[in-house]
Amino acid sequence: MKKTFTFIHPKIKRPRMVEAIKHEVKKYVKRERNKQLPPGVDFWDFDCRFGAEEANSDIIHLSAINKSIDQVEAEQQDSFYLEILVKPGYRNKKPLENK
Repeated sequence: MKKTFTFIHPKIKRPRMVEAIKHEVKKYVKRERNKQLPPGVDFWDFDCRFGAEEANSDIIHLSAINKSIDQVEAEQQDSFYLEILVKPGYRNKKPLENK
């Protein structure tokens, strides 16, 4: 998902737009996580970028998306760019600790 979201709508008020955007992101992540994993892949991982526009977006963690949306809304900005790309994830085995 590569999308520029805007809070401006002629009929929908700003707080409802924030909720709608968060819901759309959550629905997209859920849809991608439910896709079948290729052989040898442990889970779906996500690369996320967030910013005022695509050119100056920063890398963020998936769990920081809602906080970033809240921050943009608190600053009364009209729009923001969000990019969520799916990639295969692999679990790393923890080394055994010698006691």
